Amino acid sequence: MSRFVETMVATAHAVGRRRGMVTGEPREPVRRTWFEVHERARRVGGGLVRGGLEPGSAVAVLAAAPELIAPTVQGTWLAGGSVTMLHQPTPRTDLGQWAADTIQVLEMIGSRLVLLGEPFDQLAPVLTEHGIDYRKIDDLLAGEPIAEPVPVGEDSLALLQLTSGSTAEPKAVRITHGNLYSNIRAMVGRAELDFDTDVMVSWLPTFHDMGMVGFLTLPMTFGVELVKVTPVEFLSGPLLWPELISRYGGTVTAAPNFAYAIVGRRLARVDDDNAYDLSRLRIALNGAEPIDPSAVETFTDAGARFKMSAECVFPAYGLAEATLAVSFAPLFTGLAVDVIEAHALEAENRAVPVPEGDPRRGTDDVRGFAVLGPPLDGLTAQIVDEHGTVLGEREVGEIRLRGEAVSPGYLTVHGPAATQDAEGWFATGDLGYLVEGGQIVICGRSKDVIILGGRNVYPTDIERAAGSVEGVRAGNAVAVRIDAGTRRERFAVVLESKLAGDEAEEQRLAKEVAARVRDAVDARPYAVVVLPAGSLPKTPSGKVKRAATAVQFRAQIDARA
Repeated sequence: MSRFVETMVATAHAVGRRRGMVTGEPREPVRRTWFEVHERARRVGGGLVRGGLEPGSAVAVLAAAPELIAPTVQGTWLAGGSVTMLHQPTPRTDLGQWAADTIQVLEMIGSRLVLLGEPFDQLAPVLTEHGIDYRKIDDLLAGEPIAEPVPVGEDSLALLQLTSGSTAEPKAVRITHGNLYSNIRAMVGRAELDFDTDVMVSWLPTFHDMGMVGFLTLPMTFGVELVKVTPVEFLSGPLLWPELISRYGGTVTAAPNFAYAIVGRRLARVDDDNAYDLSRLRIALNGAEPIDPSAVETFTDAGARFKMSAECVFPAYGLAEATLAVSFAPLFTGLAVDVIEAHALEAENRAVPVPEGDPRRGTDDVRGFAVLGPPLDGLTAQIVDEHGTVLGEREVGEIRLRGEAVSPGYLTVHGPAATQDAEGWFATGDLGYLVEGGQIVICGRSKDVIILGGRNVYPTDIERAAGSVEGVRAGNAVAVRIDAGTRRERFAVVLESKLAGDEAEEQRLAKEVAARVRDAVDARPYAVVVLPAGSLPKTPSGKVKRAATAVQFRAQIDARA
């Protein structure tokens, strides 16, 4: 039995009757202890084994309700299988295309079995029509339990995390039992989790690594109290998040930067100073996308009225190829921003610090990036140039990683692919540098950097400038490269706004965005395109797809140039 499964089973029996998981908020809250979750998982595992699941087989899961997902994924691990959380269709999804994409994913991971749960069990006819085998989770939960976990080794696959790169083709990151155990243990240590007193609160999707690994697998393995709702519940009413933290005494939570921006603005408009109690919140992890200091400030300023400490902000760096977490900032220090010279960064790939009190601070001559802390235990980070030469402190290059949590490879539609080179290093594609104490700072993605007149212009600087204009939806401005790699390389800004459709307002907004961007990066966008809300292509975890945006809206970009 792997250390991961052994720990999860031991936890269920040792402390699982005291701590557990609350689901069903805000309408029908239900709490099950981790022991009860484990007993339900044993039934799922028993049904899978009796159904002929072979050790090492890939099992796809399509469900939204956390009370179904938790026993299903644990039951799959008890049965010796690996879990793949399928991307979920939305009301706007073309179900025929979704089915075709799902078949492609199942073929890629070598599985023809989908475990269906609410609210997606109604898709059973669609799966049948396309020849996809399925089992309903409710049926598995009604069966007989597995007697003992199927033995698996540390190198056996536990999770196939779906992701996508610069193309539309899917790929799955292969996460082993050893990878998973190493990373969740390291996160527990660095975050100083107290299994007896901490309460984790999350709305993150389980088809994303932060929601699946950080806010389901980790608390289920070590027996941490968890309050888990769906992304739909959060997006339907973002203030549900602080409400749950208040109601259950939440101490640990996490989200991408955009969510803190949204909730910060909503909290600022709440009239009653006693509406929420955020005094126990000690970790508000901010990760999965670039951290905007202004968004964090909005959140902490609004939270202060409700007894929230600004030091709870917990910047982090993670990626699926490292299972989840790469680095955490030091506890109880809040957001630290490294302010550096813009010219040295863009023209010389150097991070030259600008000291406190320097008159350049607050101008467009500087850039500020979140300090994301040193790598977690078991991981090592290096910065290298385009030739693979290791760079020194404050020299900007590509981040590469090595360690116990780094995935051994991908599954792609073209077959398996390695993540690591001959020496075990994984090239992340992220550009950044190291500061004192080996702490990681990220500037952006190498494939997204815009080269203008010999300068490296980072899209996050453009997007923050555009997002600062009134009328631009928070987190919904994207800078895209045009004619990348040529002497004519340029960029455009594509954004969402409630003003879309009013020609005069669109023109005014585009003019203001162009001016703000020019002030920020000393370059004007080739075009500014204003779209209605919900138009930008995004990943299932909510990140805007820059490359897809450039392709999808190229005609509008050229028309507005």
